[in-house]
Amino acid sequence: MELTETLLDQIECIAREAAGVIMAVYQRDFGVTHKADKSPLTEADSAAHGLITARLAALTPAVPILSEEDTASFAGADAAGRYWLVDPLDGTREFIKRNGEFTVNIALIERGRAVLGVVWVPVQGLAYLGARGLGAFKQDAAGVRRPIAVAEHCSGTPWKVVGSRSHASEATARWLSRLGCCELEAIGSSLKLCLVAEGRADVYPRLGPTCLWDTAAAQAVVEQAGGAVIGLDGTALCYADTEHLLNPYFVVHGRSDMHWPSLSE
Repeated sequence: MELTETLLDQIECIAREAAGVIMAVYQRDFGVTHKADKSPLTEADSAAHGLITARLAALTPAVPILSEEDTASFAGADAAGRYWLVDPLDGTREFIKRNGEFTVNIALIERGRAVLGVVWVPVQGLAYLGARGLGAFKQDAAGVRRPIAVAEHCSGTPWKVVGSRSHASEATARWLSRLGCCELEAIGSSLKLCLVAEGRADVYPRLGPTCLWDTAAAQAVVEQAGGAVIGLDGTALCYADTEHLLNPYFVVHGRSDMHWPSLSE
């Protein structure tokens, strides 16, 4: 599949349409149930899942889809190692809290790499987009798209760090103490990776569980913006093994010559 501006535009349109479905639920009363793993589920998650999977199936019928809301139907990547990886509503806890920090995540995976990603932010009406060979962009509420790039940390200045609002951990606190002087901003969903991508944050350490669909779309944006999303072994997060849906611990970072503190300590 060729990665073109047209394809990126089409995925952005699908994510925007899903955002509209989500906001229709967000603006009224809604119920909350829980999945087998105790994570919350709302009708917005289900409605966005139905819309996105239907639109992707119509756009690229031969490309399989792995969505958080229907892992059982996924039979694996195609012969070229491609599949769509979707989180219809990333940050359901933030959605329930009504703090606006939730996103729609759609990524195209090719041989384990996130080669295209769209992250839509429904409450703000903006999007982050990235695709191999095309670059990384932020699209504002007026639909204006501009290139973005990660920041380069200046030695001797505090690190601008983003962390999870709903999943803070003692391990993260220890990691930050080894990093040195830093300013921490807590925020929900894949927005944390996007803030690194656009240069508003230097680093995002995640020393806690995440799933493949939580990171792939935003990773595509970060990498095309010049940053990296690295695991314990220093290599980029990989999406080839869909038998295991959990990511390893990872660090998202912009430009820096920093030797990052160990994630395993």
